[in-house]
Amino acid sequence: MIVVMKVGSPEAEIARLTEEFTSWGLSPEKIVGKHKVVIGLVGETAAMDPLQIQESSSWIEQVLRVEQPFKRASREYRHGEASEVPVSTPNGVVYIGEHHPIVTVAGPCSVENEEMIIETARRVKTAGAQFLRGGAYKPRTSPYAFQGHGESALGLLAAAREATGLGIITELMDAADLELLAEVADVIQIGARNMQNFSLLKKVGAQDKPILLKRGMAATIEDWLMAAEYILAAGNPNVILCERGIRTFDRQYARNTLDLSAIPVLRTLTHLPIMIDPSHGTGRAEYVPAMAMASIAAGTDSLMIEVHPNPKKALSDGPQSLTPDAFDELMKQLAIVGKPLGRWTEQRQPVGV
Repeated sequence: MIVVMKVGSPEAEIARLTEEFTSWGLSPEKIVGKHKVVIGLVGETAAMDPLQIQESSSWIEQVLRVEQPFKRASREYRHGEASEVPVSTPNGVVYIGEHHPIVTVAGPCSVENEEMIIETARRVKTAGAQFLRGGAYKPRTSPYAFQGHGESALGLLAAAREATGLGIITELMDAADLELLAEVADVIQIGARNMQNFSLLKKVGAQDKPILLKRGMAATIEDWLMAAEYILAAGNPNVILCERGIRTFDRQYARNTLDLSAIPVLRTLTHLPIMIDPSHGTGRAEYVPAMAMASIAAGTDSLMIEVHPNPKKALSDGPQSLTPDAFDELMKQLAIVGKPLGRWTEQRQPVGV
């Protein structure tokens, strides 16, 4: 349920109502929109009469029920307004959201060594990326495949961050590593295999670093949004949804099926920002440019692209990784699509700026 306040409602009245709603056993959340303040009410509201709530203050414009099972993630919860996720990086705050330029995340699947990760970071920054991705801990289908270098790789990501000023996005697999990983990561990624690891979602929801939540390989849209709800309900409002391909019946030509229809669907259902990962979504480097451009046309807020200086020698996901030169060319192509839509600003910059 949401309580929509009238334009110009006094802060004292909003505070009074918040205290009153709390006394009713509800959890009120103040949401500041462009023009109005909304108070979200979470708890046992089924038996409550919206008209009775509205009569509690002359400053209440209307009281509406949120019909979706994912309450806080629902677009209704913000009275139709999109949210934005601010991320602090050494180069300044980067905003990810529907009303901001598209944000690009790029880097290797795994952090392999210092020279490789810093070289890649420099190249993707020069091409225009604002964030470096790189796995320190890698969930792999086979227990015999490369699992990442762990804690030592976090140190290498920190070195790349210091050398370039890029924000860092890296995956958390185990709650025991959260504190250490959060010292390096500007955004914490929850991978597809952990999308419904509810205890892990609660842990990351209880801290304040933004969360990138990847869609599970067989997850429905509602499954995905309910997973986001766990993070939001634990107190962290900064969640980004990442579509990375789902598993369908045909895997002969592409690793996954990249569900770009999720973009308009999510726009109607949720206020949360959207990211698309065409690298995992296709599994083939030659398909990444087309799907990245299509993602922008469909309305994504961000892109995650895998880049490796020598994909043929990559320890993981080489076939879906672009070379730095290919990524540089892709960024030029993305600008052609993004600029007419008003979603692209010149992002190319030398390292050190």
